[in-house]
Amino acid sequence: MSRARAAIILAAGHGTRMKSSLSKVLHPVGGRPMMAWTIALAKSLGCEKIIVVVGSHNPDAKLVAEASLGPGTTALQDPPLGTAHGVNAAKDALKGFEGDAIVLYADTPLIRTETAAQVFDSLEQGYAVSVLGFEAADPGAYGRLILNAAGDLDAIVEAKEASPEQLAVRLCNSGVLAAPAPLLLELLSEVRNDNAKGEYYLTDVVALARARGLRATAVPGTEDEVLGVNSRVELAQAEAQFQARKRHEAMVAGVTLTAPDTVYFAHDTEIANDVTIEPHVVFGPKVVVETGAIIRAFSHLEDCVIRKGALIGPYARIRPGSDIGENAHIGNFVETKKAKIGAGAKANHLTYLGDVTVGAKTNIGAGTVTCNYDGFDKYHTEIGANAFIGSDTMLVAPVTIGEGAMTGSGSTITKDVPPGALGLERADQRNLDGWATKFRARKAAAKALKSKGEGA
Repeated sequence: MSRARAAIILAAGHGTRMKSSLSKVLHPVGGRPMMAWTIALAKSLGCEKIIVVVGSHNPDAKLVAEASLGPGTTALQDPPLGTAHGVNAAKDALKGFEGDAIVLYADTPLIRTETAAQVFDSLEQGYAVSVLGFEAADPGAYGRLILNAAGDLDAIVEAKEASPEQLAVRLCNSGVLAAPAPLLLELLSEVRNDNAKGEYYLTDVVALARARGLRATAVPGTEDEVLGVNSRVELAQAEAQFQARKRHEAMVAGVTLTAPDTVYFAHDTEIANDVTIEPHVVFGPKVVVETGAIIRAFSHLEDCVIRKGALIGPYARIRPGSDIGENAHIGNFVETKKAKIGAGAKANHLTYLGDVTVGAKTNIGAGTVTCNYDGFDKYHTEIGANAFIGSDTMLVAPVTIGEGAMTGSGSTITKDVPPGALGLERADQRNLDGWATKFRARKAAAKALKSKGEGA
């Protein structure tokens, strides 16, 4: 890359087909807002200047953009009057910038860096305008990219204005376009709105450049990459495309997915090789899984680390702040949150571990609960290594269970248990001889008397 790069991200559409109070471009794909995908793409391309064009109707988009890029990185398009009008809204931010500029879309989250890089690269090969195209399975209403005999891009023709010969063309316009920034601003000033919608179309830039004798080109992409999201249906399609891509990448990297179509990843899921993931597992954002771990069926993980060789699930929920140690076991119907579980520790059944540190090789019995919340504040529980927590133990935080200590089943532990000690808190058991027999007889007699009275 020898020339400076800038990106204009169009995010001012109303998105009425989403039928949502949330700005369209903030709906997530892979747990990440669509606009954040496009901003990340621009950054990965090495763009030193990124301008997000928003509307007055979506202030939430402006806030998210400037949280990522800093103040003064948005431009206002109000009202939205077409794509060229949107790009032109960024002209003040581009004044004095002599590098190349690319136009991207905040509702098109799946474009790969290497694909968009080719759009920039073609400018350095002598083309004045570069457009990202794709072969459509069903071109339908897409604009067609018309190439000349030399293979250069001659024009972009909208479907409703195309001849039958042009409609037969399957190479379609994605909307992504790049040109040297000074030239792009010049061409935008010549775009007119003499069309049925009265809007200013970015596609006119190609014809205007060709009229000056400048060359344009079409860079091939894939249809799944350039999918634009305008409705909940298309949002689901984008999610499906992302998941298919992520699953493929995981398996190629050495991860076993026993039922790939049932596993759902986030945009930043990190999984090492030789991990096995069983059916119906969901990864929220910020999950790291180290080699050799097994994630069993119907588990849900978010913002956590699963260390080497750990076993999770089935039916486990690993919540934010959890760090599950090497070869540790978190079993069925166990939930962790802000829990650091030591190497080889086990909580195999029906347990809540929140705000807790569990030492290596400690065993947590079924039904154990760390009682960490008093309605106002959270408190920490510390459990040492090689401890044994009996089934149905309530650990009322803040409390410490020492190394090698034990708790008796059914205990409510409110005081620290020293290392090697047994913590036991429950009422003494009494056995009342014959009581159950007498109870049943009394109940049976009462039932018989009641039935006799009702039959009278």
